[in-house]
Amino acid sequence: MTKQHTIAVVGHESDDGRGLRALLVPSVSTATPGRELYQRVAEARGRGEQVCVVPMTLGRDPELVADAARTLRSLCPEDRKATVLASSFGTTGHLIGWLRASATKVATDTALLVVAPTGDPFSDAELFRVARLVRQYARHRTVEVALIGGDPDPREGRARCVALGADEVAVLLAGWPAVPPVDDALPLLTPTALAGVLASRVHEAWHRLDHGDDGVERGLAEAHGHGYAHSHGPGDDHDHGPGDAHSHGPGEPHSHGAGVFRSPSAGEPHSHGVRQALTHGQSPGTAFHAHSPSERTSESAQALAR
Repeated sequence: MTKQHTIAVVGHESDDGRGLRALLVPSVSTATPGRELYQRVAEARGRGEQVCVVPMTLGRDPELVADAARTLRSLCPEDRKATVLASSFGTTGHLIGWLRASATKVATDTALLVVAPTGDPFSDAELFRVARLVRQYARHRTVEVALIGGDPDPREGRARCVALGADEVAVLLAGWPAVPPVDDALPLLTPTALAGVLASRVHEAWHRLDHGDDGVERGLAEAHGHGYAHSHGPGDDHDHGPGDAHSHGPGEPHSHGAGVFRSPSAGEPHSHGVRQALTHGQSPGTAFHAHSPSERTSESAQALAR
């Protein structure tokens, strides 16, 4: 039977693995995406091992998954077919649940300070959303956020809890920092629980590979909605994945980015894109314009006539 090797791909949520290595079993190696991951895979393949790569994100770092997928895509065909990319270790849904479980160990009159290593602005903002949902379903009145190496830092986070009236503050780790901010910080998972989740992700990955899915294409699309909303210029159209194709009926609200839905109001400037601009008799360079009420009425009549 071919031996299998697991590589945990690490990023800012674990301080590039420094906060994870002591928690993982010795048979699991760690690597950052790119050259280090490529070398780890090559070494394992040189020993004749199949390789499962697990992105160690808790849902706040989708770029880690995409970077791991890009690394695996660059492998030679022989190594590609013996390597699989697992699903993320956890989602933000898992993270919320695990933090809520930690919160049950804390007296309800104690403030909760959710702490994780800082990342990019979007990853950091996601931690605030997570903390809000922890508060929504917990019995604790005060739940604040602090970012190790970021703003607010743990000291500022604790000061905010005190300013809000807390006498006691409990630190809940929402990641794997190399150095927790306090000695009695509550870990997200025990080493045993962590090993169990990791084993489950590995098992699922090998099962999918048996059905022809190595996880790479799925991983490449993981970070598509992460970061700033963007638009597509002429010739820059691309597929947003299965189920994402859509059309807009007359007056139907549509999305201009993550979570933003709106319909143009009277006279409001908006973009039709290249194809729609041409149906209005415009050149591609004049796709952005405003309609007066009379113009919209005329266009609606023309559309009905067609």
